[in-house]
Amino acid sequence: MMKLVVLTGAGISAESGLKTFRDSDGLWEGYNVYDVATPEAWERNPELVQEFYNERRRQVLAAKPNRGHEILAELEAYFDVEIITQNIDDLHERAGSTKVTHLHGIITKSQSDIRPDVTYPIEGTEINMGELCEYGSQLRPHVVWFGEAVPMIEVAAKICTTADVFVLIGTSLAVYPAAGLIDFVPRLTPKYIIDPVTPNVKRYQNVISIEKQAISGLAELKKILLDGR
Repeated sequence: MMKLVVLTGAGISAESGLKTFRDSDGLWEGYNVYDVATPEAWERNPELVQEFYNERRRQVLAAKPNRGHEILAELEAYFDVEIITQNIDDLHERAGSTKVTHLHGIITKSQSDIRPDVTYPIEGTEINMGELCEYGSQLRPHVVWFGEAVPMIEVAAKICTTADVFVLIGTSLAVYPAAGLIDFVPRLTPKYIIDPVTPNVKRYQNVISIEKQAISGLAELKKILLDGR
């Protein structure tokens, strides 16, 4: 099977009703991201950060995968599909995708405050203050905050080097290091970009823009890919 590598951003989850901080001048559900999504915020007010992510987790669990997520899962019948996502929700998995790499963590897990590689599934919707990891440290959301390392970036870069077809969906290529992953895609590999506004990719070869929202753009892409088989 041909290797189809897909990098997804906030645009695909937005059509399931999940908001991101980019929707409103650095605000995420009314909060400045630096008050709820940095290590400094956690040190300053862990209760606020914990409750913020508990609420985001409730929203994620109430949301449903949309047709865009479903199309990516369906493409596994025809391609070796690997999804790299910047999103912290689990909508790709719930839609049926089997190979998903989360660059920025996943909100349905907790992690040790001192050992980010020590993670646990969350029972229910909340992490409570006073819940500790096996090392005696407070549990926090398994989410990469601004200013923290992105541990899966090297894995994702290696996946990108193997792409026979590369697809970028719903991301403005503004957040690094994720935005640099396209640099690892082979030069002549077809690069489909699905977004209402195509980001600046003029220096790359073999780029095909589909200037649509994720769901309608993926429906078009599926037809293109299957017709070309």
